[in-house]
Amino acid sequence: MFEEIAGLPAHPLLVHAAVVFIPLLAVVGVVYALVPKVRARIGWAAVLLAVGAPLAALVARQSGQELEKRLVAANYGQEILAQVDDHQGYGDLTLWFSLGLGAATLLLVFATSSRARRAPAWLAWVLSAAVIVLAGFTGYFVFKTGDTGANAVWSGV
Repeated sequence: MFEEIAGLPAHPLLVHAAVVFIPLLAVVGVVYALVPKVRARIGWAAVLLAVGAPLAALVARQSGQELEKRLVAANYGQEILAQVDDHQGYGDLTLWFSLGLGAATLLLVFATSSRARRAPAWLAWVLSAAVIVLAGFTGYFVFKTGDTGANAVWSGV
């Protein structure tokens, strides 16, 4: 499933979902945390992105592992495989931070929803701070993952 799509390596195609949804989760999570007036209007998007963005990161990771197996089987040189390893390290961190951001966003939405049992006010502040910090780290690692992947493919071309 994660190896090919229509005869093409799946990773360069599937990674675009992560490239779009993870930064969107970061932006929506921060807006949800900082602008209480819009929470009722964007809560649904925050929930969908909190689930979908980490899933997109997982799919990108799985397809990247399949592509790496392909490169090893095709006897690619150690230089490119080292670049792939660097890229994969950042991708793993992106997955973990997007999972944390997704969980924190879901908890924040739940804690601030009208259906929640009256959560203490400090909880919303703590969760908001967690979302903001995790959004920053997640955004950084999305950038580093994309940058190392692009350099591996396009350096010297």
